[in-house]
Amino acid sequence: MTKISFIVVAYNAAQSLDALLGDLLAQTVDPRQLEALLVDSASTDDTAQIMRCFAERAPFEVKLLENPKRWLACGINVALRAATGDAIIRLDAHARMPKDFLQKNLDALARGKDIVGGSVIGADPDNAWEAVTRALDTSRFCGGAAPFRNGGEARYVDTLAYALYRREVYDRVGFYDERLRRTEDNDMHYRMRKAGYRFYFSPDIVSWHAARKTLRGQLSQKWGNGYWIGRTMRIQPRCFAPRHLVPALFVLALIALLLLLPLCRWPLLTMLTLYGALDLFFAAKSALEAPRGKLLTFICLPFLFPVVHIVYGAGTLCGLLAGKAQPHA
Repeated sequence: MTKISFIVVAYNAAQSLDALLGDLLAQTVDPRQLEALLVDSASTDDTAQIMRCFAERAPFEVKLLENPKRWLACGINVALRAATGDAIIRLDAHARMPKDFLQKNLDALARGKDIVGGSVIGADPDNAWEAVTRALDTSRFCGGAAPFRNGGEARYVDTLAYALYRREVYDRVGFYDERLRRTEDNDMHYRMRKAGYRFYFSPDIVSWHAARKTLRGQLSQKWGNGYWIGRTMRIQPRCFAPRHLVPALFVLALIALLLLLPLCRWPLLTMLTLYGALDLFFAAKSALEAPRGKLLTFICLPFLFPVVHIVYGAGTLCGLLAGKAQPHA
């Protein structure tokens, strides 16, 4: 019987954590197969209290841990050191999962795979504006190009989110790099691939992810993601796929063509025309796929896509200029 170590590292997640822990209680796997490792990253809300209450009512072992350094990589390492399971999985505090989520992961692992996972779908929006922010997370044109966001047939992919790993994978590859704030998974997954492990995508496995609900939150996240790609390029440049660098190349091209504008206009006009066509195409596609707020989604996205691309790309360039990341104190 395979024992699962279920990890949650949370900071100020009181609004969403209880729902995820409720999903964990509802799992169809035998409770004897579970242990939960709940890591509080020095939260200032009720996150720690929610974890303590859950530990009192859970029918399986719950380990309450602390992450005073607050960064996610540090918190995951705290949990990995305390984990005793044969397989390890981590979900974000704002994620949700169906009751057969862990069982389907176990079924895939039992087929001889070392790392398994499935689709991560944007949670259904509560209103039209949330449909817009959801599209910013899920569109292929704006951060949703990773294979686990786009479904498809069972296959090996380059990365997964909310994946289940055999314990031996971490035993061989080691801990997360605590110098990295947003890109710890990119680095870890590169090291796993380099060690010969493969990521198996199973379309039967599904979980949900809640997008940032405000434009400010979205832009802050995109800037941070881009910035840490730049910082990580000085540590582990091979851990990124070409898609991660496209926004930075877009910003550089835009700057270069603007500087050339007094001499020649057609290169800039050509790029903007091609970009505009893609912009409208993916805005229309996202609007048609939106569960609600289709009109607002179509109106807003043509303006928001370029803003997100520029913010993300500028973040990457600033990260590159900031130098090599140092260990978090």
